[in-house]
Amino acid sequence: MVPVASVRAAAAPKPGSLTALRKQAQEAYKAIADATKTLDAQQKQFNQTNKQLAAKLKELDKANKRLEQIRQPLSGLIESVYQDPSASGMGPLFAKGDGTTTLRAMSDVDHLAVGRNTVLDDAARLLKDKQKLAAEAQDLRSANLLEEAQMSHQVDTLRAKSSDVVKTLTQSLTKLGVDVDQGNRGTQACDPTRVSAAAQFPNGLLPKTSLCPLPQKGRELRADAAIAFADMNLAYSKNFGKQMCVADSYRSLASQQAIYYQRPGFAATPGRSNHGLGLAVDLCGGVQNSGSVQFNWMEANSKRYGFIHPAWAYSNPFEPWHWEYDPKLGASL
Repeated sequence: MVPVASVRAAAAPKPGSLTALRKQAQEAYKAIADATKTLDAQQKQFNQTNKQLAAKLKELDKANKRLEQIRQPLSGLIESVYQDPSASGMGPLFAKGDGTTTLRAMSDVDHLAVGRNTVLDDAARLLKDKQKLAAEAQDLRSANLLEEAQMSHQVDTLRAKSSDVVKTLTQSLTKLGVDVDQGNRGTQACDPTRVSAAAQFPNGLLPKTSLCPLPQKGRELRADAAIAFADMNLAYSKNFGKQMCVADSYRSLASQQAIYYQRPGFAATPGRSNHGLGLAVDLCGGVQNSGSVQFNWMEANSKRYGFIHPAWAYSNPFEPWHWEYDPKLGASL
């Protein structure tokens, strides 16, 4: 872990580098999700194939038992004939005379022997088929275990990559003076792979663990928006020699209600503001004046970082200071 003091003393990130890191982390996270889905699908297919093989083996086992039931009395009869030629009415086999009776008896014995051999051949064939299916099942299990191990290794590698990128991203934010663990919220608050979890919370009720601090003290946004803003802030600082001025960022539901009643007609209905999603900022320092150098810079450059000035903010009501992060635009960068 790099000490905070030494990190801040290091060279600051370049504009665009934070967006690149955010994209790498999110791509790795998506790859993890895709690989996990593939792994689950393979497991389901393997389980289904196993069921089919088990059913086939069970069917063959039943057939084998039926053949065994047929084979036993037939085999016993032939055995008794050879042990006691006079038994079971087979005495004629050894009778005296012109040989007709004996030939007929011998024919009967041959028939029994052929029947016995046929049954034994069928049993041997079924046993061979059963052994083949068992071998196929074992091969399938082995192949599946190997593929599962390879896929699990791939998922672990992707997780490690995502973790490393998020760590680098967090360190980059720290270099900019961002206290990522502000208020003991945990560094995961600035993890862009967790924005889907943040999106599950109601407007204005996002917990601190889902809000990433901005370089501007006391201001915060959802992780992806905060990272994009920090990147845009770098470019703005490089152009104007100072950081962006932020009048407002995330608003809790209580703050939305207070502002709504204080400035009727100039604030969204509580619970419907993009400020409550951690995706909007109100800027100052010149940006609040339409046509100013700062405002024009924002119009020309904000989309490079995923921020837009919504159409309604040009007229209804007119809010040149209001800018929003567009997740779809940000994801396309």
